[in-house]
Amino acid sequence: MSPRPRTAVDTMSGSQRAAILMLALGEDHCARIFSMMHEEEIKEISVAMSQLGSVPAEIVEELCNSFSRSIGSAGMLVGSFDSTERLLQKTLSRERAAQIMEEIRGPAGRTMWDKLGNVNEAVLANYLKNEYPQTVAVVLGKVKPDHAARVLGLLPEGFALEVVMRMLRMESVQKDVLDSVEKTLRSEFMSNLARSTRRDSHEVIADIFNNLDRQIEARFMNALEDRNKDAADRVKSLMFTFDDLGRLTPDGVGKLMRAVERDKLPIALKGASEQVRSLFLGCLSERAGKLLRDDIAALGPVRLRDVDEAQTSIVALAKDLASQGEIEINERQDEQMVL
Repeated sequence: MSPRPRTAVDTMSGSQRAAILMLALGEDHCARIFSMMHEEEIKEISVAMSQLGSVPAEIVEELCNSFSRSIGSAGMLVGSFDSTERLLQKTLSRERAAQIMEEIRGPAGRTMWDKLGNVNEAVLANYLKNEYPQTVAVVLGKVKPDHAARVLGLLPEGFALEVVMRMLRMESVQKDVLDSVEKTLRSEFMSNLARSTRRDSHEVIADIFNNLDRQIEARFMNALEDRNKDAADRVKSLMFTFDDLGRLTPDGVGKLMRAVERDKLPIALKGASEQVRSLFLGCLSERAGKLLRDDIAALGPVRLRDVDEAQTSIVALAKDLASQGEIEINERQDEQMVL
């Protein structure tokens, strides 16, 4: 069989094809797709859109047909790191594709600094000892104090003291400096770390426990505490539960409530702690708060399984909003009273 002759569509870049497809889908669908993309991806496709000019109907038809055929002939789909990376590299630049894959594969965390907090201190110290003291000062100033302390203790003494002096003299870090340090960490450290290390086992267990029925999760956690308390504490620190929504700012709670399906919130709050319930109700007007209280009261007895499902879906939504930068989840702090 002779090869298919090349067409105008074959010569287009991935961003041009995506731009035409999204324009063909219409504004509403296009807006929904953009909402799930990173800023750089939106920018790249937007640039392609603005430079398309008039696109003949036959090209649009060919592109849509090609897309439809590729979906229709796919059969069983298998998602993996490799297939995702290949797809990204066909659409995005190599650097941007590598950055996204690093975020997917790398240690847990919403931001670069969260991720560094989950990197073993010996690994981080081994990397930082070859950097400029000013760079190390910026990094240690951004991670949690307890993690910074452990890293500092592993650095050569003279170098560590120089870092401390830089931190003492350092005022607010300019955004361009911070961006530069973050970019370097992404490209030189985190990407190499992602390729050379597997996912932390505590993180895997935390994700599994997050999806267990509450009673089963409590049973496993109690058993783990009896067997290995340090491991249990580490898993707990990586878990995110409905009660952790109490760490949201009032503005974050408002955004989350607007995004939650209407019927799930009363069920979730029916089994919530008083602190979390008060936080949600406190973000409503007096009238809206009364309506929500009435909805909760009208539910009557609710199965624990239904409460768990509602709370799990809201937690997942909160994580998605946090990853998109829509809401901010404050760090967990141990509350200790000194009398």
